Amino acid sequence: MKDILTSLEIGNSVAEFDDSLEKYFVENHAFHELVNDRVDIVAGDKGTGKTALFQILRKRYGFIKTLTGVEVLAGFNPAGSPVFQKLVREQVLTEGQYASVWKAYIVALGGNWALDIAGADYSDSFKQLSKMLEDTGLLSKDNKPETIFSKLVGAVQRALSVKTAEVEFTLSETGVPILTPRVSFGAKDSNSVAEVPHEDALELLNTCLTELGFSLWIVLDRLDEAFQGFPAVEIPALRALFRTYLDLLPYKNVRLKLFVRRDLLRRIIAGGFVNLTHINDRKVEITWDEEDLLNLFCRRVRDNKQVMDVLNKERKVPLTDTELFYCIFPNKVDQANRKPTTWKWMMARIRDGNDVHPPRNLIGLARTARDEQLRIEGRTPRPFVPGTPLITSDAIRKALGKLSETRVHDTLLAEATTEVSAYVQKFRRKKAEHNEASLHEVLGLSGDELRAAVVQLVQIGFLEEKNTWKVPMLYRDGLEITQGKAFATAGSEADSEDDEE
Repeated sequence: MKDILTSLEIGNSVAEFDDSLEKYFVENHAFHELVNDRVDIVAGDKGTGKTALFQILRKRYGFIKTLTGVEVLAGFNPAGSPVFQKLVREQVLTEGQYASVWKAYIVALGGNWALDIAGADYSDSFKQLSKMLEDTGLLSKDNKPETIFSKLVGAVQRALSVKTAEVEFTLSETGVPILTPRVSFGAKDSNSVAEVPHEDALELLNTCLTELGFSLWIVLDRLDEAFQGFPAVEIPALRALFRTYLDLLPYKNVRLKLFVRRDLLRRIIAGGFVNLTHINDRKVEITWDEEDLLNLFCRRVRDNKQVMDVLNKERKVPLTDTELFYCIFPNKVDQANRKPTTWKWMMARIRDGNDVHPPRNLIGLARTARDEQLRIEGRTPRPFVPGTPLITSDAIRKALGKLSETRVHDTLLAEATTEVSAYVQKFRRKKAEHNEASLHEVLGLSGDELRAAVVQLVQIGFLEEKNTWKVPMLYRDGLEITQGKAFATAGSEADSEDDEE
């Protein structure tokens, strides 16, 4: 068993670190909507595959018929601190000023890419584009997002460190760049830098791309990481980005494709958003049903030739997905008659309160269970017997505890606001099921404050609302939450067990 388990590679649950992602990738509904240009905004919870979708799009777009004439350009850096994080080091700007920064970035990124492809002498339009970028300080030797955004932020820093000016200085909301004539800075003076209206700059870029025969898709991902911990910057900056998306719609050859977490999108549009219907019409949400998840897992297992040779030995027909799954895992984790199958047991425990089943959680649980089983085999080796599952119930239970602890820290607490994180922590070592009275006792809130806190906890998937509120099993072990009701009901004790889950 140990030899087979050692050969079993299930892949990494984080897309950025999975070298075999392309072999495992499932072309789901969101992928097909994107490559057929029916959507511009891809929304999904963490771990549902937004980054994986982008990586596959980036690798395959040159071979997809519907994307002939389309160039996909990453507007972000896939590794390291998100390039947009540089904005949090500056003073907080208005939404209009952030929109100016985004539009300048799109013009600079797309313009430098086009000049790198064709050169300034390609046409009169390209000469104008080169001169505009040079005059505004945004012409770059390379078109990497880090380089261009750093140039732009440098311009913001200079603009915000003005020493003297003949007129009152403000960061422009109407044009590129963000510098105005006769302004004296700490290090050097700017004699006269003309402001270029955004509409003119975008029209010029669109014209150049038309002459090249290309449409440019500029993809932005990692938006949830860019301003994390800086709410004063995050919401106005991202609202400005979505307004920029809407303002770009008339320019057919310059397209923004935005990959964003669902809860973050809710916060961005909270309180109203002009032309929200335009955003919803061009949005798709990544969802996974159980059949997709089973297929995703089995694709990864089938990529292990040595393991499959052993499992398929003496079989006349190939294993189905379900049969393959139960070659790896036992039929049940808990053997009592009313207990669910292992697949149902896993599905109930990788989901959050919004009934989202991220592939990341399934792969994380399976990988950790394999690692736990290898430790067990190291202590008490088993011979391989056909028909005996490779991984035991004990290994699965231990893996769930580790997955729960990881998701509490890297998803739940890491992505919540300070206030909401404090609410979550108050449930530690409490019961899993609550009514309004027990929530009042746990959170120390009442009335509108209690209702507002509960709404936030439901939105992030920490509480599931039915007739009562339950903490999903995904987060229980990580917070040492025990099964049962935190309140007494007629004919039952307060510590009675949950219904079978």
